[in-house]
Amino acid sequence: MNLFIPGRICLFGEHSDWAGGYRRDNPTIEKGYTIICGTEQGIYAKIAPHPTALVLTATTPEDGVSVSREIPMDARVLLDQAQRGGFWSYIAGVAYQALMKYQVRGLVVHNHKTDLPVKKGLSSSAAICVLIARAFNRVYDLGLTTRDEMELAYQGEITTPSRCGRMDQGCAFGSRPVLMTFDGDHLETTELRVARDLHFVIVDLRAQKNTQAILRRLNECYPHAQTDCARGAQELFGAHNRRIVSQAVDALRAGDAARLGALMIEAQELFDRYAAPVCPEELTAPVLHRVLNYAPLQPHIWGGKGIGAQGDGCAQFIARSSAAQRAIVEILARALQMPCLTLTLPQN
Repeated sequence: MNLFIPGRICLFGEHSDWAGGYRRDNPTIEKGYTIICGTEQGIYAKIAPHPTALVLTATTPEDGVSVSREIPMDARVLLDQAQRGGFWSYIAGVAYQALMKYQVRGLVVHNHKTDLPVKKGLSSSAAICVLIARAFNRVYDLGLTTRDEMELAYQGEITTPSRCGRMDQGCAFGSRPVLMTFDGDHLETTELRVARDLHFVIVDLRAQKNTQAILRRLNECYPHAQTDCARGAQELFGAHNRRIVSQAVDALRAGDAARLGALMIEAQELFDRYAAPVCPEELTAPVLHRVLNYAPLQPHIWGGKGIGAQGDGCAQFIARSSAAQRAIVEILARALQMPCLTLTLPQN
C-alpha cells in the first residue's frame, strides 16, 4: 500500500492553536483560529503489516540518506525510543500510542522519498506522525476518521520531546484549505472552498531560527498575562487573530488574492508589534523582513508574511498570477539564492 502525506502551511493564525488550548486554565482567553492547507511536497511510503516489529527504511529529510531500523512492538521499547528525540522518535511515539489504544501488531514502512524541507515551519515531524497513524489505520482496518488519525498522530508526537500544537496534524486533510478552531482541548475543522485559483510561493530563507526558544518565551505569556508585553501577545493571538482569520476566510472563499495579500501584510505588522518584543532575539527576523520588502518582488506579489513559528525560517507570498508565481521563484533563486516551493489552491 502506498501513502503520501503532505506538509502543512499555516496561511493565517500561527501560534493561536496552542494559545487557544490555554482556555482550559483561563476561559477569558480567546479561542484559537488558523487557516491551513497541505503543501505539494511531503513524505512518500510503502507500507505492509509485520507480526512483531516496526521495520523501517527511511530517506531521512535532513540529508537524504537511506537508513534502516527495526524496533520491537514492545511498549517499553517504543516509549524509550520515542523519548530519546530525533527522527525515529516520531515513528516510535505514534506506534506506542497505537499499541496502547488499539493493540496493533507491527508495520513495514519503506519511506522511499521525502521532498519536504525540515525545520522550516512546514510540519515535517507532524507529517511523519500522520503517515504512521494512517498506516496503522489502513493496514489494521481500525476505522479511524481523519480527525481520529490526527489525534493519534498528535498523541504520538507529544510522547516525544516535541511540543507541537494540534494544528500541525492538519496535514492529514491533504491539500484542501481548512479553518481550524481551538477551544481548550476541543478542535473544530471546516473545509473551505476557493472561488478561483490562488497562487502562493513558500521561500526557504536559508537562515537560522530557534523554534523551541520562540515557543518557550511566547508560552510564558499564558495562561495569565502578568506584563504589558504578555497582554499584547494575548491580544495578538486572540482578538486580532480572530478578526484577521475571519476576513481571510471570506477572501479565500471569494478567491480574492489582493485582499489575502493585504491581510498577510497586516498580520505581519501586528506580529512584529506584539510578538517580537516577547522574543526579540528570534522574532526581529532581519532576513524575513529583508525578503518581504525586497523591491524586485513587489510587482509580482499582493503581500507576504512569515510562517510557522515565525522568525528567519520561511516566508510566504501570494502571487498576482501563475506567471507572477514563476517570476517570484526565479527572482529569489537568482538574486538571493533562496529555494522556493510553489502552492496553488485550485478553484473548487
